[in-house]
Amino acid sequence: MTTHHEHVPVLIVGGGLVGLATSMFLSRHGVRHLLVDKHPEVTLQGRARGINPRTMEIYRAFGVADAVTEAGRPFADDAGGVRCETLAGEWQWLFEPEQPREWPEHTAGTFSLADQNAVEPVLIEAARRNGADQRFETELTDFWQDDDGVTATIRDRATGEISTLRADYMVAADGRRSPIRERLGIAKPLRGQTLNFLSVIFEADLDELVERRAILWFIVNQKVGVTVLAPTARHGRWSLGIGYDPAVQSPADFTAERCTEIIHGALGRDDIPVAVEDVTPWTQEVGIADTFRRGRVFLAGDSAHTWSPAGGIGANAGVQDGHNLAWKLAAVLDGRAAPALLDSYEPERRPVAQILAELTELRQARRSGHNPERDEIDDLHWALGQRYTSPAVLGAPYGSVFGDGLDLRGQPGTRAPHLWLERDGERIAVHDLFTRSFVLLTGSGGKAWLEAADEVETYRVGTASEDVDLVDVESEFTRRYELGTDGAVLVRPDGYVAWRAEPGTTNPAAALRRALGAILGRSQAGSGRDRG
Repeated sequence: MTTHHEHVPVLIVGGGLVGLATSMFLSRHGVRHLLVDKHPEVTLQGRARGINPRTMEIYRAFGVADAVTEAGRPFADDAGGVRCETLAGEWQWLFEPEQPREWPEHTAGTFSLADQNAVEPVLIEAARRNGADQRFETELTDFWQDDDGVTATIRDRATGEISTLRADYMVAADGRRSPIRERLGIAKPLRGQTLNFLSVIFEADLDELVERRAILWFIVNQKVGVTVLAPTARHGRWSLGIGYDPAVQSPADFTAERCTEIIHGALGRDDIPVAVEDVTPWTQEVGIADTFRRGRVFLAGDSAHTWSPAGGIGANAGVQDGHNLAWKLAAVLDGRAAPALLDSYEPERRPVAQILAELTELRQARRSGHNPERDEIDDLHWALGQRYTSPAVLGAPYGSVFGDGLDLRGQPGTRAPHLWLERDGERIAVHDLFTRSFVLLTGSGGKAWLEAADEVETYRVGTASEDVDLVDVESEFTRRYELGTDGAVLVRPDGYVAWRAEPGTTNPAAALRRALGAILGRSQAGSGRDRG
C-alpha cells in the first residue's frame, strides 16, 4: 500500500544523536519536520560519551542540560585517561583525573559524560514536547530533488507501508556510510589509515583491579595489541575495543570464547569470570566530505565528517552542525531570511571539521603510539574558540578556524563571551538567551538601540544601580565586549556574534537594518563595524 504527497518543511534522515539534536532544535524554532530512522530503538552500545562544555551550553539553552547530566550520573566519578600494559599492571596517566570539568569564567557549560543511548531519549522527549514528528523503524527508500524541494519515499518496516512525501529541505544525518551522500555523488576522501574495531560489552567484577575509575584505559601488549577499556553506565559492565584486520579476520571470528581470551589478556588476569554480552563491529576513519550541501540537501554529523573518537569531538561537532543549520532553516522557511542565508552553513562548519580532524589525529597518535605523550591539546580552546568566516558574519575574514587563544572580545564570527546575568531576580548565563531570536546587547547608555530593534530581542546590560534589563553579576560586560556604554553587539540564535556597532554609532535603526539585511541575505553585505 502506498500513500502520497505528505508535505513537511524539513525531512531529517537518521535518528542518532545528530538527527535527534537537529530535531530538537527545529522543534524549538517552531519548524514542522519529520525525522525517520530505520532502527526500532536506541542501541545497547554506549557511544559518544564525552560532551564538551560548548554542547552542554547549547543543551542548557534548550532546557535539557539537567536531564543530560542526570543521564550521565553513573560516570560522575570517572576522570582521566590511562595507558598500561594490563589493567593489573602499572598505570601511566595520559591526562590527569584532576582536570577541571567546569570553567565558570568562560561558560555555564560543563564537561560531562553520558552515553549516547542515554542522551538520545532526552532529546526525543524534548523534541516531541514541541511537536516533532519522529518515526522509528521507518527507512528512506528513495529521493530526488528539484529547484523547489525534495521528493522522498519512506517505508514503515513494521507494516511495509510506503509513503511519498515532499520536503522543502532534507538533512542527511544518516551516518558514516551515508547512502544519501553517496546518492548525491559527494565524495568523502579518506586520509590516513582506516582502522576496524569490535566493541565488546562484557560483565566482570573488576573492583580489585580498578584503583580509580578512569574515562578509559589504553591497554597495549603483545598478546592483545592495542585495546581500549571503558566503563559503562552499569556497575560491573564494561566495554573493550578490540582492533582487527578485515583482510584476514571477520567479526564472526570473535566468538565469546575468543573475546574472553582477549579480555583476560587486557586485564592481566585469567582467573576473573567474564560474560560477553554483545559484540558490535565499527570502523574508525578520517574523512571530510567535499561539500556539506547539494541543492536542498545538507549533510550533518558523520555523513559529513568522521575521525578518531579521541577527545569525543565527533558527536559534539555533529550536534553543533545541527545547531548551526536549524536556525538558518527556520529563518528561511518563515520568510525572515533569503535562501542565500543557507549558503553560510558549509563555509562555517566545513573548515571546523577539517581542523578538528587534524587535531584528533594528532591526539590519537600521541595517546596510542609506542611512545605515548602527555596530551597538551587545549580542549576548552577546541570547544569555545571556533571562528566563522561567512556571509552570515559581518566582519573581517579569519585566516584560520582557531586563533592563538580564546578571543573573548565579542568580535564578529566568534562565540559571544560568557556572562553571568540576573534577569527579574533569576541568575542566568548569557547563552541562555540565544535560542530562537537574534539578540542585541548594549550597555546602560544604549537606550537608542531599544527603539531601533524591531526584529531582535534587545537588552541593556549593566550594574544593579543602573536602569538596565540584565544585571551584569560579575561586572564583566564592559571588559569582555569592549562596547563602552552605548555600543552594541548582535548575536545570532546559535550564540555567535554576527555584527558589532562601536560606541558613538549614529542612526542605530538604519545601522541595524543594514546589518540584518546583509546577515539574512536580504541585501549585499556591509561593513563588519558600523559608526553610522
